[in-house]
Amino acid sequence: MGYEYETLLVNMSNGIAVVAINRPGSLNALNSQVFKELGSVFDEMENDDRVRAVILTGEGEKAFAAGADITEMMRCSVIEAKNFAMAANRTQGKIEVFPKPVIAAIHGFALGGGCELAMACDIRIASKTAKFGQPEINLAIIPGGGGTQRLSRLIGLGRAKELVYTGGIIGAERAYELGLVNIVVPPEKVMEEARKMASKIVTKSLPILRLAKEAMNCGANLDLDRALLLEIECFANCFGTDDQTEGMSAFVEKRKPSFKDK
Repeated sequence: MGYEYETLLVNMSNGIAVVAINRPGSLNALNSQVFKELGSVFDEMENDDRVRAVILTGEGEKAFAAGADITEMMRCSVIEAKNFAMAANRTQGKIEVFPKPVIAAIHGFALGGGCELAMACDIRIASKTAKFGQPEINLAIIPGGGGTQRLSRLIGLGRAKELVYTGGIIGAERAYELGLVNIVVPPEKVMEEARKMASKIVTKSLPILRLAKEAMNCGANLDLDRALLLEIECFANCFGTDDQTEGMSAFVEKRKPSFKDK
């Protein structure tokens, strides 16, 4: 694939890129270099036609990402802390609006910045042993990478406040009940399930997936009337693609469609 990074492992097969945070000795803690390299790899993959879906995970068995790197943050000034949070925000924003589906494959700890990173992905598949939370309050700080915002949008304001205020950690089954994760599987099945879902997604038309993602992501921040109008625009734009013609023709002709991403 040609992607070489110090803190990431990247490989691709059958249109699926797997990006693994590779700092297992520190439980894949997120430092400035990780955020910089994640931003760079998503920039590269956006322009790589071989990439049709991405699985984001953590190397090793203990953590997706146990949080931000405290050893880097503990001596930050106000300005340095803001710059660190802005770097995280830029990278997670790229993942959130990335024009191809992103699946987080989560095992072990996804705490603080790790939980925030997972929430920037489209879909979250978790091991039964995974642990989630925003424990920043225990360090006398608050989440700075989206934890006070994306979490409430996913699970509701009251439940998000409970997790942020108490710094509590929850298991995968509770995260599933709250709507924080989509699927919970045994530890040895996490990557298998992620690849299974990604393999299904890569058979779809990429331009249509982009329109679906745009409608849902952008619509979530609009009132219902404007969101429905956005949906109508995205729906109508499907009819300007060759893939829409192929998809409907294949349905009528009772055959599998052959999409060309046009």
